Amino acid sequence: MSTNQSIQRFKELDQGFVQPQRCYAPMPFWFLNDNLDAQEIRRQIHDYYDRGIGGFVLHPRVGLPRSLGWMSDKLLGYMRVAIEEAKHLRLTVILYDEGMYPSGSSCGQVVASNAGFACRGIDHVLLKAGEPFALPEGCNLIAQTQTRHGQLLIAYDRKIKAEIRGLHYLNHDQSRIEASADGARPNPAEDHPPAGDLLNPEAMAKFIELVYDKYYQAFGQYFGTTIQAIFTDEPNVLGRSPERGKIMPGTTDIMVHINRILGYDFTPYLPALWYDDEPDALHYRCDWKRAIGIRLEETYYAPIRRWCDEHGVQLTGHPSEPDDISTERHFHIPGQDMVWQHVLPGNDSALVGASSTMAKCASSAMVHLGLTRNANEIFGAYGHDLTYETVQWLSNWAMVRGQNLLIPHAFYYSTRGPRLDERPPDIGFSSSWWDRFKDWAEHVSRICYLNTQGMQQCQIAVLCGTCQLPDLLVKPLYENQLDFNYMTTSDLLERASIDDAGIHIEKMHYQVLLSDGSVPITQALSPKIQQLVNHGRFIQSKPLEDTLQYLKGMTNPAIELSTPQSDLRVRHVTCDQAHWLMLFNEGIQAIDFECKILLPCKQITSIDVYHQTARQCQQKISLSIASGQLHIIHALSCF
Repeated sequence: MSTNQSIQRFKELDQGFVQPQRCYAPMPFWFLNDNLDAQEIRRQIHDYYDRGIGGFVLHPRVGLPRSLGWMSDKLLGYMRVAIEEAKHLRLTVILYDEGMYPSGSSCGQVVASNAGFACRGIDHVLLKAGEPFALPEGCNLIAQTQTRHGQLLIAYDRKIKAEIRGLHYLNHDQSRIEASADGARPNPAEDHPPAGDLLNPEAMAKFIELVYDKYYQAFGQYFGTTIQAIFTDEPNVLGRSPERGKIMPGTTDIMVHINRILGYDFTPYLPALWYDDEPDALHYRCDWKRAIGIRLEETYYAPIRRWCDEHGVQLTGHPSEPDDISTERHFHIPGQDMVWQHVLPGNDSALVGASSTMAKCASSAMVHLGLTRNANEIFGAYGHDLTYETVQWLSNWAMVRGQNLLIPHAFYYSTRGPRLDERPPDIGFSSSWWDRFKDWAEHVSRICYLNTQGMQQCQIAVLCGTCQLPDLLVKPLYENQLDFNYMTTSDLLERASIDDAGIHIEKMHYQVLLSDGSVPITQALSPKIQQLVNHGRFIQSKPLEDTLQYLKGMTNPAIELSTPQSDLRVRHVTCDQAHWLMLFNEGIQAIDFECKILLPCKQITSIDVYHQTARQCQQKISLSIASGQLHIIHALSCF
């Protein structure tokens, strides 16, 4: 087949894939980080539009002059300029709810409104028998109990040193310096506004009033149209605190809620929070962490979700931990973030560790909650040396795991002075691959279209709790091209049905549920697990290699490889009576192999998505996929 013929065949594919709508395109963070100008705002938006973006997240960022304070009328005025220009170009806008992060403090305004809303934590003291102790001023008794060594432990809550990153340099004039004589760029100190108490519902009501209500007052006419969502960023109950480790997360009335959530009195186990030699210390620390997480959902996520429901806008963003799947249920668009080179090609970070689970965390939540999109704040703090090849690898890594809204970190309004070095890279004007951004955006749009419109074909669920998603258990699944989704205990209890054919939840039908034994089988969960056991559909195994053949026999693989390919990842979706197979080379070397398509189909097309060519082929296909590249097989169904 000639090149012209293969290009024509590509153009004849599903037009939603060939020419995807902008809603599937990347939506970058846009750092508003310097003196702003309405004409420059419009100019940049048009340049970004020409590069193929679907919209942007308006993100006030460090480097703003003090005349453009957080939620000030002047700053909101410039944001209005951007929103109106986006409306003109039919781009989507996501608002950002903090100045700067983590979310929940309104750039210190929550604490400024009431000093009692400042972040608090749980401290303690150990006393010998009869030793006197008086609570420090401003502290409240939480509980007292005996340690295993017979000492008296008194736990109390207190205000802690906790901050967030702010929007302004402490010496704004210093930010004008381009470089010193030796070429070094300046690194000026930043504002550090006080963090609010995210576990205090009154403090969080004030946060909603200061940010969400004010956004609605300013831009409510655009909610649900141009403004599709509000982004909340890694809310953390301890803010950015140097006291982490010494201080446990909590607040004044926390024991009432801990005991209610856990269903037992935690008081006797308080010493386990600080001392490793207490009985079952790890177990009780996990219980405390789980209960704190649930209380945070009650005081933070749930009220914000209700507000968004009432005001016709979606909630997106991501929790503070990469494997925190429980809080994802409060998002209309569940999300995670890829930061600090925690995932990279060439090492085991793609398959091992908490960050290796984050893409599946968000996409699994989307599937089981019956939602259509899930997001990834991608490339954050990956550094100036981030290459186009690594960008492609990271994007494909996320999308082959089911992610379908990429939020690149970030476009910089200004790279003047120290701004260029603030959590780089700038993937905009100063990027070494800016001239290739449009090609990348088109590729992302096509795969995100498939992940949104396509129905995932997946027959394995992996049991998980509220956090700490199994990583080692699923590593051999990835390496053997067996797709899966994480299923929380609440998914299984509240949203799934079980029969002799397996597990049914939303549009998914799972043949088998895997567990690594880390999730306790509670009294409530036990009947459902027993149903699966009775039908041979529950596997608790470490290592999983021993049961891989059994799994392959229970599922219906779409392809058969001539030789094992541990670096190959496969995602299978169906869309408009066609099968689409995404084959991603996660390794650092090219892979060459032959595969056989096992699907009932009448026409098979091999697609080079980068060169936009396609060729008809037989059931057996020889493929060569470069490192970080993704190849697509299209198979027209017989039915």
